[in-house]
Amino acid sequence: MTDINAFIDEKVKSNDVFLFMKGSPDFPQCGFSGQVVQILNYLGVPYDSANVLESAELRDGIKTYSNWPTIPQLYVKGEFVGGADIVREMFQAGELQTQMEAAGIPVKQTA
Repeated sequence: MTDINAFIDEKVKSNDVFLFMKGSPDFPQCGFSGQVVQILNYLGVPYDSANVLESAELRDGIKTYSNWPTIPQLYVKGEFVGGADIVREMFQAGELQTQMEAAGIPVKQTA
């Protein structure tokens, strides 16, 4: 396993909810990352994140790790959930909230 894969693996497995995004939760650098941050904040879910713009190695590495071509990427309990479109659709259908609760992650608000 390369250093970047080890870094990604550690982040995904040691955080209940982890978001690889462009920018930070306080200052998203793209609309898609901003949408996922808004959803997670609305749900009141505690999460951590990594800014893929800080490292080309991380930006490329996460795409290889997940076999998913776009960023942001959301992980729950070590499992890849999806990118912005999937997260938004799951949220609107109530599936994201259900998945979080089933994983033992408290959700403060439901849609």
